[in-house]
This record gives sequence, structure tokens and C-alpha cells, in this order.
Amino acid sequence: MIDLKAKPFYLSGADIQWVEDTLASMSLEEKVGQLFCVTDITTDTEALQNLVRTYHPGGFMYRAGDAAQIQQAQRAMQEASRIPLLLACNLESGGNGVAETGTFFGRPLEVAATGETEQARRLGLVCAREGAAAGCNWAFAPIIDIDYNWRNPITNVRTFGSDPDRVLAMGGAFMDGVAESGAAMAVCIKHFPGDGVDERDQHLLSTVNSMSAGDWEATYGRIYKALIDKGAQTVMAGHILQPAMTRKMCPGIRDEDILPGSTNRYLMTGLLRGELGFNGLITTDATPMVGFTGTMTRRQAIASAINGGADVILFCKNVDEDLAGVRADVESGVISMERLDEAVTRQLALKASLGLPQKQAAGTLVPGPEALPVFGCQEHQDWARECARKSVTLVKDNQHLLPLSPERTPRVRLTVLGEQQSGAFGDNSGVTELLKTALEQEGFQVALYDYATMEQGEIFTAGVAEMREKFDLSIVAANIPTGSNNTTRRVDWITLMAANEPWYTREIPTMFISFCNPYHMIDVPFISTFVNCYSSSKFCVEAAVEKLMGRGEFVGKSPVDPWCGGIWGAEFM
Repeated sequence: MIDLKAKPFYLSGADIQWVEDTLASMSLEEKVGQLFCVTDITTDTEALQNLVRTYHPGGFMYRAGDAAQIQQAQRAMQEASRIPLLLACNLESGGNGVAETGTFFGRPLEVAATGETEQARRLGLVCAREGAAAGCNWAFAPIIDIDYNWRNPITNVRTFGSDPDRVLAMGGAFMDGVAESGAAMAVCIKHFPGDGVDERDQHLLSTVNSMSAGDWEATYGRIYKALIDKGAQTVMAGHILQPAMTRKMCPGIRDEDILPGSTNRYLMTGLLRGELGFNGLITTDATPMVGFTGTMTRRQAIASAINGGADVILFCKNVDEDLAGVRADVESGVISMERLDEAVTRQLALKASLGLPQKQAAGTLVPGPEALPVFGCQEHQDWARECARKSVTLVKDNQHLLPLSPERTPRVRLTVLGEQQSGAFGDNSGVTELLKTALEQEGFQVALYDYATMEQGEIFTAGVAEMREKFDLSIVAANIPTGSNNTTRRVDWITLMAANEPWYTREIPTMFISFCNPYHMIDVPFISTFVNCYSSSKFCVEAAVEKLMGRGEFVGKSPVDPWCGGIWGAEFM
């Protein structure tokens, strides 16, 4: 049963009447379409309006793009839709999750490194303000996964760390910021039943949260319960198995019948709705992921997700095929009309709770161009700069290299790793020119490692004396972004003899700065000075150089174990 008057909807009598009247007026095609949140890369008005009128989707999601174009595209879609759309975006690190000019406030792990929930509140505020300016009303955040496994290639800096208490505090503060923004923005806590235990990426296969039932309840379960009680409107179910909790919900279930959270009714309906008391909307994670379709056919997986308790199917592979499959399953009874109506009701209830019907009537579902200046505004940039300064973390300086001085080490070789790769969440940027320019402004002579020539075969011919004639200090900066569809996110040197690896660390002072991953110590334990910045924003580059020069203390505290469980020699080398 759905209680439309209760948390998180709190609908009035008039709101409930709108939900009931709208549901009663919908055709089967409209109800089936309403189950899907679709996506596209086009901003063409005619194409988008045709999509909305043809398929009647319940929602739409953009990746980051031009702010004005996305705002106009979302306005066009809302104008074409009889029922207001949920317009989603990955607002995990700032307004840059929806717009290229949005504020890159900082990855969640950067926020956590400050130790201040105020920074998480500001992150939520920035995300909501800037997301709403583009017309979004659904934030796929905060991420409340716990980064227990340093090998996981996708949780990493997208999380608030490995301490459940910190994750809960930061996640709650993020929600506070969204609420305080005044924007009609629903949050979505993710990825249920919890990522970060496995070392694999659920985009590539169904992963496993292997915790015991007791441990899960004391960590992930406690966090979900607290944020549900706080009023989280939506939950994203990931393609992640939780065998122990599935067995608790269904004693005696066979191993081969245990399914990922996104298709598992024991987890979505029994655990999330039953034990945790969640009355809001459940969406799957993106269904093109192999983690969704790796255990059954796509049509079976979609039906299993809906029957299991999911109210929204995130994305299609082929929209005609997916919608036709659901229609056929409803008509044949594989999916009951009762279950279909329940899912649609929850989605309509969420829309009513956000005031979308009233905004539709007033023509204000998407703001006008006058809202765009909030993207990257001075207040948001000032907050991001403060967060960066409070987060940069000195992991070790065993050679007593800091503070740096252009008088002592004037000639710097700068080797940047990972710039040829890109992140998948709209919040990664290059650091090469930013870092080079900042160091030069401090008085250093900076020479970038020449990838084109591999320094004329230096790895095969140069001796120690020749290297000392070239430079006095080596800085290796890693900008290897967390991204989806990867098996690992480790340091990769040039294949030919690791030509860009600093073999001379015992001859020439060398330091390592990581801008996107706090766990690179596993690959460079021999480098004696190590700094973590957690984000590749211009603010983190600026803050890192300030700290390296001795203008301000390193006050950031690592929210995870940078020693990767204890790498031999890393702490004393």
C-alpha cells in the first residue's frame, strides 16, 4: 500500500486528487511509457518533442552539456508532455553534472576530507541551485556507498569514504543543502543495497555486497534507514547482489535464484519497503549495464525489476522494443495491472510532491534564461575554493621536501598521468596546463615530460649525471579519473620500459600528487612525498600549489586508507 499523505510525499487532498485523476485518464501506452526515464544526446527541439509525444516517458536525463541548450531542450520536452516530466541529472559533485559551465564543487571524497558537514551541505545547495536552473528536478545523489575496497574502480572518490558514520553525516548534510535551496528537487540515495565491498564495476557485471546480514544492517542498512527517515524521496537500486540479506528475506533460497538489487523483490519490496520502511519511488540504475542483463534476458530483467518493486526503469536499449515488451507482459499478466498502477502512482505522487502540476499550469516547469547566471557564480566558486583548501591531504613527506622553493629546486620536470583518459560523470578536467602555469608563477622552470619522443629514448641512455643536469625536482601528477566500465583505475606507465616512471627518485627529489584517486600509493610506494587532492578542479590545483609552497597548512584528513591495507615500505620509504 502507498500512503500518499505520509513521508516522503506528504500530499494534500488536492494533490491526491490530481494523482488519482491523472492515473484514471491514462491509456496503457501512457502508463507503460511513464515507467521509463530515457536519455538522448540531442538537444533538437523537434526530435525531443516527437520522442515525448510518441513514447510518453515519465522522465529524461541529460549528461553535462551547454547550459542554455539543455535548459531550452528541457523546456521543449515539458511543453510537449501531457504529464510533467522528472528531469534527472548526476548532481554528485556540483552543477557541472548537468552543465559544462556548472561549478565543479568537488568530488564527495574531497568534501569528506574536510571533515566538515557544512561542505556537504554546500555541495547539496550548489547541486540543487544549478540543477534547477537547467530545469532539472531530480538529483541522482547523494551517493551513500561505503568505499571499503580500495580496488573498486568506480566508487572511490564518488563516495564520502570508508567510515559509515561519516557517510551518513555527509549524505544527510547534502540532503539538507538540497532542501534549503528552495528548488523543487528530489534526491536519490544510491546504489542500494550498497556498492564498495566488491572490487568490480556493476556496469560490467552484477557485483556482490558480500557482507553478513548483521554487518550490512550495522552499516549500509543503518545509513539507508536514517536517510529514509530523514525524507529521501527516491532510492536507486543497483545491479549488486546482497546474498545474506536476500537469504534473510527468503530463507532457503537457492544460490542461483539470488538476484541483483535492481531485479530482486526480496531486497526492494521485502527489505527496502518492508524492513526499512521506504514509501517513496524506487528507480533502477541504468539498465544498459551488463550488470542488469547478465543474469537473464533483457525483457525478463525489466519485468523482474518492475515486479520486484522498481517504479522507474532507467534508460532503454531500444525504446520501441523495451516498451513493447512491457506492454505485452502487462497484457499477458506477467506484470499485473495492479503492479503497473502502483508504480505509476508513486511516480505521479513524486511529481505532485514537487509541485510539478502547479508549475505546469503556470508555465514555470523550466526557468527562463535569466536563471543561467547561477552556473559557476562567484559564491559557488568561493565555496569550492574553500572546500579545496580544507581537503588537500599530505599523506607523507619522508624526505622533508616541503615546502618547495624555486631557489632550492628551480628546474622541475612535470609528468602528468591519465590526461588522455576521461571521466564518465561530467566532473573531470585536465590539470597539466593549470599545474604547469601555477608552478611557473611561483618561479619554477617547468618542463613537461615529452610523451611524443619519450625524451629521446632517455630510459635507455641517460645516466644519473645527465638527469641532474636537466632538472632539480620531479613532480608526478596523476589525473586518472574514476569512470564507469573499467576493471581497474591504476597507474599505467608507458609500456616500453615504463619510460615515464621516475626511476631516479633516490637521485633527484620526487613527489607524487593525485588529483582523482586516493589509492595510487599501491603503485608508487617508493615516492617519498605524496599528496592527495581527490578532485581535478582548478580549485584543487590552486590549493595544492599553495600548500606545497608553504602558504597554509595541510589540514585535510584522508576519509579512506591511502596505504591500501598496508603496502610494505610505503610508510617509511
